[in-house]
Amino acid sequence: MAEDQNPDMGRIPGVTPYLTVNGGKEAIAFYEAAFGAVALFVKDAQDGHRIMHATLEINGGTLMLSDNFVEFMGEMTPPASVTLHLQVHDADVWWDRAVAAGATIRMGLEDQFWGDRYGQLKDPFGHTWAIGGPKKG
Repeated sequence: MAEDQNPDMGRIPGVTPYLTVNGGKEAIAFYEAAFGAVALFVKDAQDGHRIMHATLEINGGTLMLSDNFVEFMGEMTPPASVTLHLQVHDADVWWDRAVAAGATIRMGLEDQFWGDRYGQLKDPFGHTWAIGGPKKG
């Protein structure tokens, strides 16, 4: 997509997670490998090294991100109060791909009492992801 075309405009209203990371280009590459993300829009910062804004699509949903600009926002604190949840048809496939891409396991993927197969991972940028789907069989 051309850099001057921003797919954010005209989207259906809702809540869209916006992550701040150290290493935006690396984060995009990780989310592509781990979660099958598709970069819809990426705007580099003027320094040519950081991401000013990116919009990704993951499993039909939107995720936005940018690099941390310490000169404007200060140092980041580790994220701790938000979990990004992916509800999918085959949790094992999504889980295995994320782990192979470098996500670390926080809570193993298991069948849960509420009827889903569910687990939690941490990405290399400190964000917690949950993957849930129907139990097999």
